[in-house]
Amino acid sequence: MKAVIQRVSEASVTIGDRVAGRIGKGDVILLGIAQEDGEKELAKLIRKIIGLRIFQDKQGKTNLSLKDVDGSILVISQFTLMADCRKGRRPSFVKAKDPVEAEALYEEFIRLCREEIPVVEHGEFGAEMQVSLINDGPFTVILDSNELN
Repeated sequence: MKAVIQRVSEASVTIGDRVAGRIGKGDVILLGIAQEDGEKELAKLIRKIIGLRIFQDKQGKTNLSLKDVDGSILVISQFTLMADCRKGRRPSFVKAKDPVEAEALYEEFIRLCREEIPVVEHGEFGAEMQVSLINDGPFTVILDSNELN
């Protein structure tokens, strides 16, 4: 499982003419789910994301977590994070989990985030979406559940 976490001052996701989700200060999480991913990887990744100290304290040091700043989360499904670009010019997505199984894990990811963070918004799995954000910093972190202890 891969997650691109962007610290934002605000963000939204639009599907067609409808705003599906909007947050203020917090994290936009682009979530990619691989074939081998399951609930174990979900829990590990969420613990790491929630605990990441990527927000500034009064001295300007990145010492505060999402909870410390009462931040929100905007989750966007992003199967393209599983792209394999080693051969040719067209990315291969064979490492991405089957859409039916991936959607269930995506929904579980959102549910588990809501147990920790009061405001969790999200896009729609498999939909064409437009994501707008103001990256605060900019500050972007990439996590891979295979690299977490």
